[in-house]
Amino acid sequence: MAMRQTPLTCSGHTRPVVDLAFSGITPYGYFLISACKDGKPMLRQGDTGDWIGTFLGHKGAVWGATLNKEATKAATAAADFTAKVWDAVSGDEILSLAHKHIVKSVNFTQDSNCLLTGGNDKVLRIYDLSKPEAEPQEIAGHTSAIKKALWCNNDQQILSASEDKTIRLWDRNTKEAVKTLSFEASVSSMEYIADGEILVITYGRTIAFYNAHSLDLIKTVDAPASIHSASLHPDKDFFVAGGDDFKLYKYDYSTKEEMESYKGHFGPVHCVRFSPDGELYASGSEDGTLRLWQTAVGKTYGLWKCVLPEELSSENSDALYCPPPEIKA
Repeated sequence: MAMRQTPLTCSGHTRPVVDLAFSGITPYGYFLISACKDGKPMLRQGDTGDWIGTFLGHKGAVWGATLNKEATKAATAAADFTAKVWDAVSGDEILSLAHKHIVKSVNFTQDSNCLLTGGNDKVLRIYDLSKPEAEPQEIAGHTSAIKKALWCNNDQQILSASEDKTIRLWDRNTKEAVKTLSFEASVSSMEYIADGEILVITYGRTIAFYNAHSLDLIKTVDAPASIHSASLHPDKDFFVAGGDDFKLYKYDYSTKEEMESYKGHFGPVHCVRFSPDGELYASGSEDGTLRLWQTAVGKTYGLWKCVLPEELSSENSDALYCPPPEIKA
């Protein structure tokens, strides 16, 4: 019996959703932040998609958003030439960090004390959040705009992806590039999995997995359409990807076989990420919505409650009942 995937639709944004990130698991559950071209990043309960609040203060499109592990701080990267740090509990702006050009990426260290930024001025910056008036450390080397910058290897190294068609691994202390990967196309996304040191990147139709220490290639998978983002399940048994054809694809990580694909969005998928418990994945799209998808379809989790066929009346017993397709979270 085929079960139908029923995504939860999170509306509220008025322009394309271009980035999203989950917090770690906290005593209050886990949380989801979304970056949108409407300039109004939103915080939601991660397992239900319920809106908690909107961070107000940017004067341009927000290209990147992240939460620290504890979900006490948020950071956003925007077209108004600033990165902002927010109190994720009150929604208040803590810091506004001026840049020389559009900021595309923000990432906290594990202790939340430093923020890494990257953007169109091609420079990586490290801000010590306990000394906001101090000048940031700067790392230069990319020859085109930086799309994503992430801490890795216990915050001792930095991974950056640029429109110069390279990914570079930097040493935090020497500020030197340790290794460089070159591609035939610009890298569209990058995800770092600390457990196992795996780097997930996408370019063109390709989803590639690398060792984050050595930058040795582990494997590549080619999708049917141009892919904008991919995410590996915490247990590393499968991964999801989304892109130009509005679909979400789920692949077996070991065999590389496509397990399923779903169409729910009405525009290209710009970002996709698994939740920290692996029970769902979130996608953000050109259509202005976020959608939450169940990893194990038919499981009771969050707002999903699936009734077994024998609990239904006999005339419906050949179909599995799931909530109606459009659930507005």
